[in-house]
Amino acid sequence: MAEFTRRSLLAAAGLAGLAAGLPLASLARAEEPLSVVSTTGMIADAARQVGGNLVTVRGLMGPGVDPHAYRQTRTDILAMTRADLVLWHGLYLEAQMEDFLHSLSARRRVVAVAEALPAELLLAHDAYKNRYDPHVWMDPDLWAKVVVAVRDALIEARPEGEAEFRANAEKHLADIEALSAYSRKVLATIPEERRVLVTAHDAFNYFGRAYDFEVLGIQGISTESEAGLAHVAGLVDTLVERRIGAVFVESSVSDRNVRALIEGAAARGHTVKVGGQLFSDAMGPHGSYEGTYIGMIDHNVTTITRALGGEAPERGMLGRLSAAS
Repeated sequence: MAEFTRRSLLAAAGLAGLAAGLPLASLARAEEPLSVVSTTGMIADAARQVGGNLVTVRGLMGPGVDPHAYRQTRTDILAMTRADLVLWHGLYLEAQMEDFLHSLSARRRVVAVAEALPAELLLAHDAYKNRYDPHVWMDPDLWAKVVVAVRDALIEARPEGEAEFRANAEKHLADIEALSAYSRKVLATIPEERRVLVTAHDAFNYFGRAYDFEVLGIQGISTESEAGLAHVAGLVDTLVERRIGAVFVESSVSDRNVRALIEGAAARGHTVKVGGQLFSDAMGPHGSYEGTYIGMIDHNVTTITRALGGEAPERGMLGRLSAAS
């Protein structure tokens, strides 16, 4: 009897849907969440924020994973070939996966969301002609445009969810706007002569452009590039001559070269400290505030501000940072 009632209700829902002009296939499909696979944690977070309850999202690259060097596993391949939608960054970030993703796009719905950004907003790549620096998430105003591209990809994949996707995106974009305003406010408190950001690799050039910082990376834009001895020696000279007192390590890059800078400066009588660990190519731990895009950038901005002599709340924009920055 219960089964008969359930079938009757489903049949009634189907008739109502047909009356509204929706085919039965669309109704059946709408009952199941859209299966989304993303490459980076930042894209996975955007898909979850915008998709809400209408999506299930699997991110391939977790905390501490370097996307420049990441290669898809057999499990990844299976997940992507079964997904309704695959979202990747593009701009040569996932350099080792590009051939596979381009091949997959002939058979599945695959979208490189950062490539929706106009070329005039992008910075040139330091090693590859006609390519761009992919680290656009370091500028919240730029990342907001990528979130819009994620929203549009979800709408295209599941048109019947458009109203919810747009409402969720509007809320998330408001949060990103608040993050941008907080970043400008606290970073502006750092004395101008101290606005020099020395990091493990050149992931912060968009940050530097947005907030008027000089950015010095030991390695190039890709972590696959090598830091030459002459370059490291030159950076030591810069630290000593300009009396720069703090450098930063990154969660997804070895700190070996950063330690070499500190030791080189010490050998010349200048003390340099580690100003903190920054999230560059990957977010923080799953389930933590820093494991979201908002928390990742809040952590970075708050850590940089406090380490370089500016004023920022110890627990960040929302008081949610898991530890003192």
